[in-house]
Amino acid sequence: MSDDKLLDDLSTLKESFISTIDKLTKDLKRSQKIMDRSDRQQRKEYDELQVQFEEVEKLQKEIEETQREVVFTMGSIAESRSKETGNHVRRVAEYTYLFAKYIGLPAKECEMLKQASPMHDIGKVAIPDAVLNKPGRFNEEERKIMDTHAQLGYDMLQSSTRPLLKMAATVAYEHHEKWNGKGYPNQLAGEEIHIYGRITALADVFDALGSARVYKPAWDDERIFKMFKEERGEHFDPQLIDIFFDNLDEFLVIRDTMKDIA
Repeated sequence: MSDDKLLDDLSTLKESFISTIDKLTKDLKRSQKIMDRSDRQQRKEYDELQVQFEEVEKLQKEIEETQREVVFTMGSIAESRSKETGNHVRRVAEYTYLFAKYIGLPAKECEMLKQASPMHDIGKVAIPDAVLNKPGRFNEEERKIMDTHAQLGYDMLQSSTRPLLKMAATVAYEHHEKWNGKGYPNQLAGEEIHIYGRITALADVFDALGSARVYKPAWDDERIFKMFKEERGEHFDPQLIDIFFDNLDEFLVIRDTMKDIA
């Protein structure tokens, strides 16, 4: 092969190579532009999703806050019908949180029980005023009527799918059960009673005994503490009674800072 022919072939090959490189370069640049557009689009879609997620999260928090307010308000209404102060449900809520914390429930569950416990007596809204506000001891028939409030409260709440209201249904249903099986409405005993019911039972009784009601004056601390020690393992979960006395100062601080206004 002559040198001229070889040079011509090399020149042709060079031109072909340059053309191929140019084409590949253009294709790469085009691909990069497409990828850049895709990245920008994906980034835009991601940002839009983040905004939507934040809006949904904000709405969920508003729903949960509204639900808490409704639960607390309903609990306060039930108490006001029986001539009891709204501070009763506030104190019970704080007591239940302490019991739940010290018995080892997760923090989220402790907070949830604090929010649900004000509904413990919601069934009282269906009890006639003549029975609810009787200034004295009930006769047998009146006691039967009053005792229906646990079942009534459960019936009002049990169909809800909301975790907070489902918990409130359990609280309403079981806070009058007793450790020894002599409570109502189902005569559950020991750990058959849900921990929510056991906690609320003690929190409710502690506050009720120390508060004046239409049917009784307030008890002094010595009388309350004596009764709790006697009812350890009878009316109340013994572990909760121990928690109460081990952390008595904290319970008394709640009571003393949330006193009823005369």
